[in-house]
Amino acid sequence: MRFAFFGDVVGKSGRDGLADHLPGLRRRLDLEFVIINAENAAAGFGITERTARDLFDAGADCLTLGNHAWDQKEAMTYIVREPRLIRPLNYPVLADAPGLGANLFETRGGRRILVINLLGRVHMDSLDDPFAAVDRELDKAPLGMVADAVVVDMHAEVTSEKMAMGHFCDGRASLVVGTHTHVPTADAQILPGGTAYQTDAGACADYDSVIGNMKEEPLRRFTTRISGGRFKPAEGPATVCGVFVETDDATGLALRIAPIRIGGRLAETVPDLSPAAA
Repeated sequence: MRFAFFGDVVGKSGRDGLADHLPGLRRRLDLEFVIINAENAAAGFGITERTARDLFDAGADCLTLGNHAWDQKEAMTYIVREPRLIRPLNYPVLADAPGLGANLFETRGGRRILVINLLGRVHMDSLDDPFAAVDRELDKAPLGMVADAVVVDMHAEVTSEKMAMGHFCDGRASLVVGTHTHVPTADAQILPGGTAYQTDAGACADYDSVIGNMKEEPLRRFTTRISGGRFKPAEGPATVCGVFVETDDATGLALRIAPIRIGGRLAETVPDLSPAAA
């Protein structure tokens, strides 16, 4: 199976970048399923039904969230009606959070892919243990048995927690990928047990920015420690950042992982699937 995961979409620039590039990438890479982290899709904070529709229209099959999941209040009711929208799995039981933290989807090729969204705990919101939560979910839908592929979106602040999640899921997931810090890391690899891993997929955002936001307000806060207003998404052309994964049909483990960067300011890289490149 060939699928792709794209990092945090920041505002209209990120949505437009995906609308421009994702249809072509689906054809070029023969993608059977596309997952996008969309927790910053609505003006940089949260998601709305309209912004979600923009991403589904662009070619997304599933959207994951993160610490900004409920910044737009309509998300709490929209997620109940939209099973393709996944919020962090590890909310406390007593929170009775709406929607799903994991879901098993049927791909365009008729295969089953489990998507799990987790929120880290180091320097983040205080949720339940993401390791215990993912362990239970992986037990319910084992890779190669119930699920043909398993994708874990680890939305976390620190690299060590993301790396630990990769190794914790190694051999039980097709891909563990980090989101939240908005900068693509250079460590795409297949772990010893066969799980594809990258610490951060990067963002779908204007990179002439501070993690996707217009530069002025972050600079003001860093230099004066005084807020002059809310952050606003940068509006220049977006670089669409993500990862491509190809899995073994028999086991669901990764055969290949490669970064994707296209458009905007960052150096372009798109996997070459031609026979000559094999």
